[in-house]
Amino acid sequence: MSETIADPAPAPDRASTLTIWGITGIPEVRPGDDLAELIAAAEPTLADGDILVITSKVVSKAEGRIRQGSRADIIDSETDRVVARRGETVIAQTRHGFVMAAAGVDASNTEPGTVLLLPEDSDHSARRIRAGLADRLGVDVGVIVSDTMGRPWRVGLTDVAIGSAGVTGLVDLRGTSDGHGNPLVATIVAVADEIAAAGELVKGKLDGVPVAVVRGLASYATEEDGEGVRPMIRPADEDLFRYGSADVLGARRTIREFSTAPVDGAAVRRAVAAALTAPAPHHTTPWRFVLLESAGARKSLLDAMLAAWIADLRADGFSEESITKRVRRGEVLRNAPYLAVPCMVLDGSHNYPDPRRLSAEREMFVVATGAGVQNFLVHLAVEGLASAWVSSTMFCRPAVREVLDLPAHWEPMGAVAVGHAAAPPRHRPPRPADAYIEVR
Repeated sequence: MSETIADPAPAPDRASTLTIWGITGIPEVRPGDDLAELIAAAEPTLADGDILVITSKVVSKAEGRIRQGSRADIIDSETDRVVARRGETVIAQTRHGFVMAAAGVDASNTEPGTVLLLPEDSDHSARRIRAGLADRLGVDVGVIVSDTMGRPWRVGLTDVAIGSAGVTGLVDLRGTSDGHGNPLVATIVAVADEIAAAGELVKGKLDGVPVAVVRGLASYATEEDGEGVRPMIRPADEDLFRYGSADVLGARRTIREFSTAPVDGAAVRRAVAAALTAPAPHHTTPWRFVLLESAGARKSLLDAMLAAWIADLRADGFSEESITKRVRRGEVLRNAPYLAVPCMVLDGSHNYPDPRRLSAEREMFVVATGAGVQNFLVHLAVEGLASAWVSSTMFCRPAVREVLDLPAHWEPMGAVAVGHAAAPPRHRPPRPADAYIEVR
């Protein structure tokens, strides 16, 4: 996968010797403490080009990011979106953009009954500490604020950079070749994370050593503070795994304005495959999807549907002005670069002689078709595609069958406009589930 990274640095010379040690003698940090002053007093021999790795916990303590109260409530307040939840375990994205367990809220290494929040702005914290050390010791050092994160598909924790100043965050090796002459096309090294993890080896989780010094990587130190870790956070539109189990359903939104970007037909076919996992009665497969990938096919269908709609409205006695206003609502389908028409088939349904049971049998298939379409829409969202399910084809099934040359027993169940959203959807507050629940 290609990545868009804001001005990653070229590869500097690698260090042949690396020295890492923890700074001891730093007292318990309390709100209002000057970390630069504490570090300078404990390690006055810092040199230009050294890189300090500072655990975020002491930064949070110094900045007064200590809270009392329900940990669950505090996690909720620090959460921008829940990525996954299982029992009491919550993986959440913070407003900083980090995806972390418990939104970075930490109950370790703090007084009982209190928790630590992440620093408000770890990049700003790193810049302030760097400037303070320059004032007190006259040295030009790099500063990384680190925190512990888990990693998808790997067991165990490691430290990563959540703030930095005066340190190269990313090194871009794309366009270079390895020792065998093979071109590197996607290799961007997260140097700041590597340094953070190296520093943690001498700090430890239980040793009370909050700061490590990494010496020998002066080539990764920068004269300016730099952009911090912000460029290291993957943009949402490049994140193949953005939607976790908790918010994948909410990713589906009805979008009515599309950009001109083309739609990948393979992605739509993967969405059809997801549709086929829906439940259905009697082990049947009541779903069929007609994919309109050519502009000509879309125009023919929509022109026929429009003619049928206008004829129905006139027959119902609507004025021409009213008809004009109503047909404008169907423009969402005409503006979409791709259309899919889900259809229901009753193959395998039971032909009961009792009209009541026969009606219920049909309703079972309608519900199953809806479940399949829901799967289809959700998977489109996972693929990064926007959609709108419009019921228009259900009002003119004969015209749709004729234009698309469909079998007589295929029942078009609306049309799905597919494309890329022209703009992000507006925020939609969650609906309280209790308002829709009756308990007996």
